[in-house]
Amino acid sequence: MTPKTQSNNAERMGRWLGKVWRAYARRERQTMAWLKAHGLPSGVVIASSWIVRLGVLAMLCHVAFWLTLLLVFGLVAAGMISTSDTCQDEPTGTEWRYGPLGHGLYTYDGYRVDPHDPDEEQD
Repeated sequence: MTPKTQSNNAERMGRWLGKVWRAYARRERQTMAWLKAHGLPSGVVIASSWIVRLGVLAMLCHVAFWLTLLLVFGLVAAGMISTSDTCQDEPTGTEWRYGPLGHGLYTYDGYRVDPHDPDEEQD
């Protein structure tokens, strides 16, 4: 049985993210070692590392919040446009025409809306 030589997109993305994470961790260790070599106490170095991490997380949350808000406003606007009354599928006005009850004011679905008495009609 031959081994699988092709990888799918999820595997490639996972490998790429793993490489990025390892590069970040290596760079963070190098930076912490450099700060310690320049005389900073290890507690300050660790605290500054956490401050940077939390700052990056706060920025990512801020960006995600505004993108989500923009998406919600876009969906609301699209919903308002799709349900607006500018659609002319059904005529809503009335018109004067000859219908089942004689000449009069009728709605689009055939109901006569003007007042009349069918007994007073002259032939």
